[in-house]
Amino acid sequence: MPRPNKLPRVLTDAETSSLLEQPNQRYYGPHRDYLYMRIMLKAGLRASEAVSLQPENIDLMSGKLMVREGKGAKDRTLWVGEELLGELRSWMDRRKSKAGDPKYLLPTSKGTKVATSHLRRSVKRYARDAEIEEVERVSPHTLRHTFATRLYRSAGKIRLVQKALGHSDLSTTMIYTHVVDEELEGAMKGL
Repeated sequence: MPRPNKLPRVLTDAETSSLLEQPNQRYYGPHRDYLYMRIMLKAGLRASEAVSLQPENIDLMSGKLMVREGKGAKDRTLWVGEELLGELRSWMDRRKSKAGDPKYLLPTSKGTKVATSHLRRSVKRYARDAEIEEVERVSPHTLRHTFATRLYRSAGKIRLVQKALGHSDLSTTMIYTHVVDEELEGAMKGL
C-alpha cells in the first residue's frame, strides 16, 4: 500500500497536557472548551459530533456515549473513562446555573449550540498559547487523529479504531497504521 504524502498531525503526550492546561476553567467558556477537547481526545469525535452532543447522549454513570447521526447519518456507541465522567458530572451543575436547561451538553452561555468555527479557533488559540510546533496544523481534527493513533497503539487492532471513528471503509482508517509504522521506523533506526 503506498504511503500517504502527508501523515496526520498527532499530538505528543506533552503537547496534549500543555494544550489542556491552557483554558482557564474558572470561566464558563474556557471550561466548556476544555471539556470539548477532552471529549474529542477521549472519544475521537468530529467537531460537528462534539457540538451536537446532548445530555441524553451520555450516561454519566456507565460512560456510554452515543453519537447520533454522525457522518453518513450513522450512529455509533463509544465509552469514556471515569476521570472524564467526573468532570462532566461537575459540569452539569455549572451548565444549568449558567444556561438554564439547554438542549446541548456543552452549550454557549446562552444555551445555544457552539459553532464548529468557534471550536476550530479555540483549539488553534490554545495550541498557540501552549507553544505547540506546527500550530497551523493543529485543529479539532488533530485531536481525533491523536485519539485514533493512541487507540491503535494501545489495542493494536485497526478494526477497533475503524469502529470507534465510524469509518465505513477500512482504507480510511489505515492511515493510523502508517503513523505507527513511521514511529517504529524512527525508533528502530535509532538503535
